[in-house]
Amino acid sequence: MAINNWPIEDRPREKLIKYGEHALSNSELLAIILRTGRSGQSALDLARAILAVFGSFRRIGRADLCHWNKIKGLGNAKISQIKAAIEIARRFSEEKLKEKRVKIKSSEDIIAILMPRMQDLTKEIFKVLFLDSQNRIIAIAEIEEGSVDQAKPIIREVYQKALQKQASFIICVHNHPSGSPRPSRQDRQFTRALVTAGESLSIKCLDHIIIGNGRYFSFSDQGIIR
Repeated sequence: MAINNWPIEDRPREKLIKYGEHALSNSELLAIILRTGRSGQSALDLARAILAVFGSFRRIGRADLCHWNKIKGLGNAKISQIKAAIEIARRFSEEKLKEKRVKIKSSEDIIAILMPRMQDLTKEIFKVLFLDSQNRIIAIAEIEEGSVDQAKPIIREVYQKALQKQASFIICVHNHPSGSPRPSRQDRQFTRALVTAGESLSIKCLDHIIIGNGRYFSFSDQGIIR
């Protein structure tokens, strides 16, 4: 039966308005994003089918488009809606911490902010946290050159932004889509060049963190950056 034919109190949208989003199941939340199902299948049925395949929102966010072929009734529009909603949730979490001007005390503070989003990305991205003299976050920026193989352009852009934001310190973070946070030879070379460039500008690089799947590597924690 189509959702429009259900009792009003059972429909996901009406239920959300009356009781709040926290009262809805994962399937009901996903059904609202989907809006419609397919012939013989309601949006809620389709949402349940998606969760049955992937198991969690985290796995949905990590899935490549080829994995969606297992589910009938999904076109690019619906897939885009789902992935956009998940990305909004990731960015909301990150922005909330920036607004609080969180003070960074250790690599664990960075991981709490960025790992939920970065550990599931299927391509490498590079982020920089700009800190004031008291180690509070001024801003978090994503550098377009998403690989340390492009070291010189990244380093130049990092410190240009640091000067613009009047940052005293920076912390750089990138992910390894392979899941292993072990630094490569390029990662180590890049880190040395990054620290040296900062010294000439009196902007200290406090750490370079590599995020894998549930694990991370901190150059500072390992004593490579002092």
